[in-house]
Amino acid sequence: MAYTVELPTITDDRGSLTVIEKLLPFEIKRVYYVYNVPGEALRAGHRHRKALSALVSLNGTCVVKVFGFAEQHFVLDRPDSCLVLLPEDWHEIADFSGGAILLVLSSEYYDPTDYVYEKPE
Repeated sequence: MAYTVELPTITDDRGSLTVIEKLLPFEIKRVYYVYNVPGEALRAGHRHRKALSALVSLNGTCVVKVFGFAEQHFVLDRPDSCLVLLPEDWHEIADFSGGAILLVLSSEYYDPTDYVYEKPE
């Protein structure tokens, strides 16, 4: 089941520095980010067979809806909070604010056969 992780952040008069190190339950093999998403657009709409993912809102907000035993909604709106999705977490990402940038870290290299698009009932 999906869960959030608070990321260690150091803040002083020079700004903030947030670290993602030794926190995730996987080795990072792929990094990408999603941006310029129209506010009404829906992203994702799948789960994975193998890949775990970690999502961080670097700027702006979006809502990740996770479907499984129970429907969960996670508002991603801070760069010091990370949402970890397990392979069985079928998810949709919506409600992107203007200027939103969503960073995604994955445990696997891209493999189109790893995606499952059938939504659980």
